[in-house]
Amino acid sequence: MLETISHDHDVVEIRLDRPPVNALNPALVQALDAAMEEHTRAGAQALVLSGRPGLFSAGLDVPELLTLDEDGMRAFWRDLFALLERVAASPVPVVAALTGHSPAGGTVIALYADYRVQAEGDFRLGLNEVQVGLVVPPVIHQALVRLIGPYPAERHLVAGEMIPAGDALALGLVDEVVAAEQVVDTAVAWCQRHLALPRHAMQATRALCRADLAQSFADARALDVDGFVRGWFSEETQATMQALVERLKKNA
Repeated sequence: MLETISHDHDVVEIRLDRPPVNALNPALVQALDAAMEEHTRAGAQALVLSGRPGLFSAGLDVPELLTLDEDGMRAFWRDLFALLERVAASPVPVVAALTGHSPAGGTVIALYADYRVQAEGDFRLGLNEVQVGLVVPPVIHQALVRLIGPYPAERHLVAGEMIPAGDALALGLVDEVVAAEQVVDTAVAWCQRHLALPRHAMQATRALCRADLAQSFADARALDVDGFVRGWFSEETQATMQALVERLKKNA
């Protein structure tokens, strides 16, 4: 489900490895959260989150999540927020190495990283929740606004259209677009350059600049777990999700 690769200067790469598309189900979310905690506690000075060639993560595992009842979905959503908070509040730099497509949940994780490196090519990312009948929680909206600005965030979220890699760079949704085979190396090099800076000054300044991102999880209204769960189980959303699953089965 996860693979760990150690790089020079205590940079640890955590690679998502849940075939076929690294979809986010309860087990993967919990495993990634635990791995980040474990490696940070063990002395990692920076973390790189990566996927397989051509794909970082296809987002939520809709077929599996549709089998959950309301309590199960509420628990999953809280676990997902715990993972996002861990990325946002990480005491060490975190870089998202977007090795290919990264729709929905894949983009959400990247929003909270320090830096985002996207693979060049016919890859897309973004938040398409509206198109599948979901409403982005306020805390995720805030992170997107922080990254690309209020009006671009509005236009993207309301339409829910996927964004080509080159356009994502122009929009500020990613920081670099490089050849696919260079994504991880570029992410690791970014970490190593920052670790070469005077350590206390870099860490203290980083914490200062990212305090708002971490603090956003302290407001229960911004999480709106109950509101999301109600929306998930609404008749319209369930019908849209079931139709999505049927399309996935036909294309499998």
